[in-house]
Amino acid sequence: MKKLTLLILLVLSSLVAKAQDTTRLSFEEYMEWVRLYHPISAQADLNLRLGQMEVRQARGGFDPMIYGNLDKKEYKESTYYDKREAGITIPTWMGVELNGNFEQNSGSFLNAEGTVPAGGLFSAGASVNLGQGLILDERRAALRQAQIYQQSSEVERMRLLNELNLSATDMYWRWALAFENLKVLKEGVELASSRFNYVKSSFEQGELAAIDTVEAFSQLLNRQYRLQSAENTFFATTQELNTFLWDSEGNPMELEAGIIPQGLFEEFTANPDFEELRAIVGNHPELLITDFELASLDVDRRLKGQQIIPTVKLKYNFLSESISDFDESPFFENNYKWGVSIYTPLLWRKSRGAVGLAKAKIDFKQNSRDLKEIQLRTKLETELNNWKILNQQVLTFSENVRSLQALLTGEMRRFEMGESSLFLVNAREVSVFDSRVTLNDLASKLRVSYAKTRYAAGLGFE
Repeated sequence: MKKLTLLILLVLSSLVAKAQDTTRLSFEEYMEWVRLYHPISAQADLNLRLGQMEVRQARGGFDPMIYGNLDKKEYKESTYYDKREAGITIPTWMGVELNGNFEQNSGSFLNAEGTVPAGGLFSAGASVNLGQGLILDERRAALRQAQIYQQSSEVERMRLLNELNLSATDMYWRWALAFENLKVLKEGVELASSRFNYVKSSFEQGELAAIDTVEAFSQLLNRQYRLQSAENTFFATTQELNTFLWDSEGNPMELEAGIIPQGLFEEFTANPDFEELRAIVGNHPELLITDFELASLDVDRRLKGQQIIPTVKLKYNFLSESISDFDESPFFENNYKWGVSIYTPLLWRKSRGAVGLAKAKIDFKQNSRDLKEIQLRTKLETELNNWKILNQQVLTFSENVRSLQALLTGEMRRFEMGESSLFLVNAREVSVFDSRVTLNDLASKLRVSYAKTRYAAGLGFE
């Protein structure tokens, strides 16, 4: 597997960026890479090609068809018959089938109706369905369904990109959360290490009891353990993040050591418009895809409905020994052939059953669509409320962190004055670091929550 470092690509694509930002992968840069080069993004584009090819295939039902036949029999030095025929058939969207034909027949035992002038006979005309197939036939139904599929493929592309947007966003902010927690726990280890050295020195000078060194060392070991877990989490999330990074040639990329995410607490101005999202959800990709399925089922219902109508097929052809004579051929006067075919079942049980089945499928799909819309609107309301609550929680817990930090500062002053114990100082410090980790988690969830509100409304990349 070819590995390219994202650092090099970021430098090439961000020449105007500040030098100190070259080791920082911002959320916007990351999402742009995902949108442009992720395999799912490429697959989403392939959906458009699938739709185009479906339409092309269906249009093939209207391709002109040329044909030719040669049938000859020789027996005992006698030509029984020599029949030659060539022609073209041109289907049209209106259900009329144009045709042209040339036949040249000869032989001792040729059927009388096959007798034509020695130079051959041309015919040109059309056939049209006056009953079943007049409004809609299988060729036109197939083309209409292919066009519906093409439109559906565009919405399916949007749905795939929306899912990719949400997954990539969630992954980035989990990576940022792991990095922020790593920083907090590194700070905790450094403080615990400094305090242990201070306590050890004080014990050696006879100012503190031996048990205090045990307390300080225990806190150091506990924080080192948590730091090790945080380092493992950061490594794991970095590897997961790499699965979202690909270059323009379709090669996977890996983050170079030292590249970090943007901060969780950098200015976050995004704010979903609740009313706008509630209006947009009615055009959610999942609903639009269902609407296209309903449209395709309706085409099938109309086609089945045509089968109840009797089949009436009219054919008419001018006949001429020369193509140039067609302009002078009067309608229904000498040199023509025509015919009409009429047939229909007596009870129409098969056709009526097919129509009833098609209607039942539409009703079933419509009920599913109505249920899906209610579910999507409920999901959107849940995500909007979650966004609102997370905003409040971030503000509330930020105040809590400041309060706990103030308590820690006060406890440390008391400890320095000999009015507190190392145990209380450690307890206060643990509360501060735990609350900072919790605040990091809330800040990460808030960033992801914004993407979830958009996804619930049917939106993705901005």
